[in-house]
Amino acid sequence: MSTLTHFDGQGQAHMVDVADKAHTHRVGVAGGRIRMLPATFALVQHGTAKKGDVLGIARIAGIQAAKKTSDLIPLCHPLALTRVAVAFELDETTHSIACMATVETVGQTGVEMEALTAVQVALLTIYDMCKAVDRGMTITDVRLLEKHGGKSGSYVSA
Repeated sequence: MSTLTHFDGQGQAHMVDVADKAHTHRVGVAGGRIRMLPATFALVQHGTAKKGDVLGIARIAGIQAAKKTSDLIPLCHPLALTRVAVAFELDETTHSIACMATVETVGQTGVEMEALTAVQVALLTIYDMCKAVDRGMTITDVRLLEKHGGKSGSYVSA
């Protein structure tokens, strides 16, 4: 098992030094899902929610969140992101919406946290926009799906 990298030899939290790492193309892909009542799902699906285009606003929120990750997660490095894409897939059978965020950079550290943050905030935005009609929505299955680049290479979840 690897050691935790955000602690120094004395057990104190610190930002990992990436100065000697090579600049490589880095990709992080994360996903998650929000489940809701059938009526709430229909509002989102047909674009008739009172607050407007739920998925369009959630997409922008996810993109903005990826860009602000280092402001939210204390030991994350601020990164110059080269791409952030947030996509949604609606599932009529389960009345749920899957969110997938893909984040890229060319740099010395990965973008997994940015992808995970994008997904969480996009799903929270859907919750916020629909909570007037459905406070029982559930956000689930948020996880890293893939990461590519860097010394540790690629990871693809099973």
